[in-house]
Amino acid sequence: MRRPSTIAIDGPAASGKSTVGCLLAERLGYLYFDTGVMYRAVTWAALGRGIAIEDEAAVTALARRLKIEVLRPTVDDGRQYTVLADGQDVTWDLRRPEVDRSVSPVSAYPGVRAALTIQQRRIGRRGRVVMVGRDIGTVVLPNADLKIYLDATVEERVERRYREVVSRGEPADYERVRDSVRRRDQIDSNRPLAPLRAAPDAVVIDTTPLSVEQVLERVLALVDGR
Repeated sequence: MRRPSTIAIDGPAASGKSTVGCLLAERLGYLYFDTGVMYRAVTWAALGRGIAIEDEAAVTALARRLKIEVLRPTVDDGRQYTVLADGQDVTWDLRRPEVDRSVSPVSAYPGVRAALTIQQRRIGRRGRVVMVGRDIGTVVLPNADLKIYLDATVEERVERRYREVVSRGEPADYERVRDSVRRRDQIDSNRPLAPLRAAPDAVVIDTTPLSVEQVLERVLALVDGR
């Protein structure tokens, strides 16, 4: 049986999609593509060019003309992928604090989402890709060979995100983390354009009681048709 070439993984914050998606891509020798990096690339470019993040029209125009490329790692420095913006390697720049602070409104602009969906599909059409996000199976790759939706209880996802912040050595307030996860859930599920939901033909996996290794094994079984 031929393995699926385009694999879409969706789910809410801290459901495990990024971790599992990266491990799956490594196991298969595929490109791991977290679509969130494209919104970060637009944000980085806007900040660098003096475009106000609040200027939706200007940010949208930038997203339409910015050529973003996502490749398998080109440098052995711990990166999961390489991101080029108009040919410039911006992989680590996308994690700067100023990008963190500004990416949310950029990712909510309908025009930006439409422009980046076109670029995401361009990369998806090449195949051999594990694409991770919140609207991959429903909007970006509705004809993906395999669609997976990872979910978990709010309590479990808050705990995971809290442990993640602590592990990075950053100040962590459990109540603030919980509020952040719930707020992101509300935004993702209720936005008018491409709301978070499982595609009708997606395989839904509740990761609440499972370890990362157990989730990965279940996904690999689906990939291999087991």
